[in-house]
Amino acid sequence: MNIAIITGASSGIGMEFARQMDEGLRRIGEFWLIARRRDRLEELAEKLSHRARVLALDLTDGEDVNRFHRLLERERPLIRMLVNCSGYGVMGTFADLELEEEVGMIDLNCRALTEMTHLCIPYMRKKSRIIQIASSAAFLPQPGFAVYAASKAYVLSFSRALAGELSEAGILVTAVCPGPVRTPFFDRAERGGSTLAIKKYVMAEAEDVVRDALRASGRGRTVCVYGPAIRAFRLLCKAVPQGWILAVMRKLK
Repeated sequence: MNIAIITGASSGIGMEFARQMDEGLRRIGEFWLIARRRDRLEELAEKLSHRARVLALDLTDGEDVNRFHRLLERERPLIRMLVNCSGYGVMGTFADLELEEEVGMIDLNCRALTEMTHLCIPYMRKKSRIIQIASSAAFLPQPGFAVYAASKAYVLSFSRALAGELSEAGILVTAVCPGPVRTPFFDRAERGGSTLAIKKYVMAEAEDVVRDALRASGRGRTVCVYGPAIRAFRLLCKAVPQGWILAVMRKLK
């Protein structure tokens, strides 16, 4: 059975991936939708034309991850798409934020993504695809968003290395690095701080980011950066010493 797995499918970018993949991937037999909120997953599943399996899992919970592992071993599906969207960010000064939330970001954004990828690869074949949601925050350390930016730098580095390792097997890996996206992400992220006002002017729609990401994945691109402003920011981070950029960012606050 050909399947597509989407983590973080209950809202935001993950939900948008499910909607667009439902329209465009006709060879997929079943979607496996993963998130903690069963009610939201079930609501999404009812709207899809594909058969969808709801997996209400907390990917930071070892027992839930083991349940997923046992499911793979039992059903041995052919995974054609893995889209890792689960993650969150919290803004604010590192020393002032709750330790549990800071460590939780590392646990979900890095460890869970790595674990899910490792568990799924044995069930992938040539032309299977992996999409990892990183962020433009991966391009530069970000005071006031320190752990989140560091976690996304990990996702970007890991994904690029993984793309090289899996190229011989014909498995494609794409790291998606959008700027700010209009999703419920900021409802949680801005509880302890606020994003730079300039970022509001480059806010993207989830629909556009996902469409671009799926196109990039289909073309075998290792990194997908949405929008001219964020692509320019990536080039700036490569060309200009990071200390200079950080100094300008401090003045913009």
